[in-house]
Amino acid sequence: MLNKLAVSVLCVAVFFLSGCASSSAKKSDVSGAERPLMGNPESPYLPEKEPEVGDILHLPTGLFVDQQQMLAAATDSRMIYVGETHDNPAAHRFQLEVLKAMALRYPGEVALGMEVFIPSQQAVLDQWVAGELDEPTFLRSSNWYKIWRADFAYYRELLEFARDNNIPVRGLNADKALVRAVGSNPIEKLAEEHLQQLPDMSFIDEYQQAMVDAVFSGHGPGGSNHADGFKRVQTLWDQTMAENIVSYLNSAEGKGKRMMVVTGGHHVRFGYGIPRRVFRMLPSSYSILGTREIVIPEEKQHQIMDVTLPGFPMVPYDYVKHVVYETLPEQGVKLGVVFDFGDAALKIIKVMPESNAEAAALLVNDVVSHLDGVEMKDMYDIKYALQSKKKGDMAGITVKRADQVVQLEIVFSK
Repeated sequence: MLNKLAVSVLCVAVFFLSGCASSSAKKSDVSGAERPLMGNPESPYLPEKEPEVGDILHLPTGLFVDQQQMLAAATDSRMIYVGETHDNPAAHRFQLEVLKAMALRYPGEVALGMEVFIPSQQAVLDQWVAGELDEPTFLRSSNWYKIWRADFAYYRELLEFARDNNIPVRGLNADKALVRAVGSNPIEKLAEEHLQQLPDMSFIDEYQQAMVDAVFSGHGPGGSNHADGFKRVQTLWDQTMAENIVSYLNSAEGKGKRMMVVTGGHHVRFGYGIPRRVFRMLPSSYSILGTREIVIPEEKQHQIMDVTLPGFPMVPYDYVKHVVYETLPEQGVKLGVVFDFGDAALKIIKVMPESNAEAAALLVNDVVSHLDGVEMKDMYDIKYALQSKKKGDMAGITVKRADQVVQLEIVFSK
């Protein structure tokens, strides 16, 4: 009896510490009558234990499931939204596991929608899936480092699997120029060219608005203006991606297909971002999956935002996998220079002290033309070439120095 009592007291303590509504809180039902609000709508059933790394929790029931159980249930849905922490490799591995399960269950009937791409990149994405482009050409042709900028290694395996299994990849996001314009100007002050590109901006969501207000609260003077701009941008992002999803699924190419959508968690968490907007236009079954970082190494602590969001009356995900906030393993080496991005040639404008470049006697105004005999035409070439190197490797580097061609040897000791 004492053990049972101790457990009951602990459960009550956890209940109140979790920020749940008190028993005196009221909620109106569909008839308008008030009734007490029980529990925490974001986690209506307390799990039987504290989650550990690798655990998958079904939030609506508070029950743990294994990965196969989760995949079997989630892939019943036509749409699967998988939220990500952009810079956590564990989140991207989870996405790959889900995509593999969908492709195995529905061969030839799956598409992949991605926040990281925009529709203007679609022709290049189609070429990638068709196997017509190698990675350096894909990165250059898609303007990867200008449009998304994150390390391609986060998404490499997902995109390789899509290519190897002929899974269509759809760019979902809004054009960067439009995002900047909407963030800086009220809708009525936008230029006509931007107005023509807008999705339906009238579909405002109160929960999304509350999230933005919480993020920008306490930011001091100018914070409200920034918050208003970000509210418009958030609506632009979510509505654009929702409309692009629906447009594809209603097209001849997408008709009858199932889609996995990968975006930042805030676009799908709680369902008020993309999922609700898609359902409004195309009512279909869907599941929302995501990861939650429960082990955060010291080097990742600065990535955590100190924001208190309001309580929402729904679970953030159907299934959540508990993971470590990992760091992408270091790949390749660095020259230790800064290039002039405004010049088509790889012109060095700064050599970092005590760098590999300084040790190799590279100088400001040198123009790098070849590495190990391979022509370096632009940043994509040099980035890709350096990724294939490791500490201790050597390389021959050719530079144009004034009117001379100089051959140097560089040792990547750092």
